[in-house]
Amino acid sequence: MNADFAGNPLSPMDDYPVHQVAEPIRRVGTSDRNFYDRYYFNCYPSAETDLFLIVGLGQYPNLGVADAFAVLRRGDDHIVVRGSRALGPDRSDTTVGPFRVEVLEGLQRLRIVLEPGEYDLSFDLTFDAAVPATLEPRHFRRQLERVTFDTSRFVQTGTWTGELTIDGAPRSVTPDSWRGNRDRSWGVRPVGESEPPGRRAVDGIQNFFWIYSVMQFDDYSICVVLQEDERGRRIVEEAVRIWPDDGREPEWLGRPEHELKFEPGTRDVTAASLTFHRPGRETVSVTCEFLVSNFIGIGTGYGLEADWRHGMWQGELVVQGLRKQASEIEPGLRMFCPVDNLTRFRLDDGGDTVVGTGLFEVAAIGPHARYGFDSFTDTAR
Repeated sequence: MNADFAGNPLSPMDDYPVHQVAEPIRRVGTSDRNFYDRYYFNCYPSAETDLFLIVGLGQYPNLGVADAFAVLRRGDDHIVVRGSRALGPDRSDTTVGPFRVEVLEGLQRLRIVLEPGEYDLSFDLTFDAAVPATLEPRHFRRQLERVTFDTSRFVQTGTWTGELTIDGAPRSVTPDSWRGNRDRSWGVRPVGESEPPGRRAVDGIQNFFWIYSVMQFDDYSICVVLQEDERGRRIVEEAVRIWPDDGREPEWLGRPEHELKFEPGTRDVTAASLTFHRPGRETVSVTCEFLVSNFIGIGTGYGLEADWRHGMWQGELVVQGLRKQASEIEPGLRMFCPVDNLTRFRLDDGGDTVVGTGLFEVAAIGPHARYGFDSFTDTAR
């Protein structure tokens, strides 16, 4: 037995021909502490405008941790359930205490469960894809010589079936009226406890200006992803229309451009529009009406709280429930928080207007010349 692991490094996954490096499946192809492998889901009733559920589950093989969260925005309620456990040798074990993800049919149907407990939320929900899973562009960023982002992700829209219980009151979730999207991402990005910055403390922390929008219309879906540095230079970008037909290639919509409106004195984005510019073709425009803002960074592990971050060691198994009012979240905290907005989209393509719903995730953290932010603490004028 080697001294660099406890117990047998093999797992049932090693019986499948899926290896990518000359190691057992539990060992990834990099020793970077920040390697992660994550599920993300969101779920909402298309006929309502005050409820938005987001669920995530991730593994951090080089930190030996798996964790999960659910965050529900309903009215002014911000309800969080979160769990963390020691990651065992079997990477196919997608459970964290009362949380679990089940792949019922790869790239088509998945089940997410939060068993009832001493918290205000539980669910048993099955996602059924409406469009093919679509791989996004590789996301890569470096600071000095350190790779800070090197990730892959695919996205998919669909419908939900099952039951959602809030404050002990169950409600039926049916595919005719409940929609959402999911993604799977993996690779390297900052997780866990803060690292010694070294020279980066002098060079400054990287900004994070980010828009990620997944729009679901009756006949197709649209996915937009873009990140810009402090000068507005693109780190990653994509805008595609995804058709339900497996054999139809996603349609490139052109270069995405954004127009954000901020609440003065804050970094809260109150409205947005997107335009897609295709050489030699008419511009496609989308107006984004925010319906519900889910502060995904508050209590879930995305880095705002020093005592609970993705990949942070909490113990063999810890499960917690949190609750607060969204209106009581301080603007000074919100400005460092990515926000997932349930959004109504109005798309104008050559004079034809269609309406859909979905996700508009936005973060304007740090300097960004376009919107007049010179530092991490500037607010909108």
